[in-house]
Amino acid sequence: MSVPRAIRQVFLAIEQSEGMGARVRRTIGTPKLRNFSPFLMLDHFTSSPGAGFPDHPHRGQETITYLLHGAVDHEDFAGNRGTIEAGGLQFMTAGKGIMHAEMPRQNADGSPTVGMQLWVDLPEKLKMCEPRYRDLAASDVPTIEVDDKKVEIKIISGQSHGTDSVKELAYTPVWIFDIAIRPGGKVIQPLPTGWNAFAYTIQGSTIFKTSPNQTKTTTVEKHHTVEFEQKGDLVSAEVLESAKENGRFILIAGLPLDQKVVQYGPFVLNSQEQVYQAMLDYQSHSNGFERAKGWQSEIGKPLLG
Repeated sequence: MSVPRAIRQVFLAIEQSEGMGARVRRTIGTPKLRNFSPFLMLDHFTSSPGAGFPDHPHRGQETITYLLHGAVDHEDFAGNRGTIEAGGLQFMTAGKGIMHAEMPRQNADGSPTVGMQLWVDLPEKLKMCEPRYRDLAASDVPTIEVDDKKVEIKIISGQSHGTDSVKELAYTPVWIFDIAIRPGGKVIQPLPTGWNAFAYTIQGSTIFKTSPNQTKTTTVEKHHTVEFEQKGDLVSAEVLESAKENGRFILIAGLPLDQKVVQYGPFVLNSQEQVYQAMLDYQSHSNGFERAKGWQSEIGKPLLG
């Protein structure tokens, strides 16, 4: 018998400043929910013209950037560059070291660029792997409709209702879905047993059913994080027929890693000594950061001068 996951906690993602002029609603990575393995951070970011995330390093994690509106240019010290458009994604493995910039483009209508960025921990044995990227355009993301087309599911990573995502996007196994429910719609999304899972609500009011007989419910408004209990193998959600707008949320699950997390800003390792070494390597341009010496991104210059 399939068992809906109960909810451990629900909390508001409070808006704060990040980068240069950007605003983020941080969910994972706050005192409310820190190091929810394998997840390190989730930011719902809004960046107006003249703001962004100029040159900065990473080591030891993967970042997954999902654009909801607008476009973001990216550039790194290895000469890689490109643009993430609305509905598209970038999976970046920092591995032993990368330095890059992520700068939202100015939209023609003056509206801010909006998206999500998830940080996922790397297994200890892959902390010093070679950096890599995998980019997905919106057209690469399978989209299905269920419940008489009242529910739309974008399968960013994982499997839903018999449809698989693009494979081998991240080293650490994660499932990510963008789920929109019209008034009167219902959805049941299976998740791997034993994985940690959470949802972040983007729009409207969503009702999560959390008991085997579907009688216990929790109503969640937008900009809230829902942390699920590990026990159970599905998430059940619906939107009332009387609702005035769709409910939309990002549902994320991942395989927990049995390892210690020691983080200092963009460096995520397994011991304090490894973090000190990462800082030394970055400052001395060695062990993965050789190309950081003297490097400055073109896209970050307007902010950095």
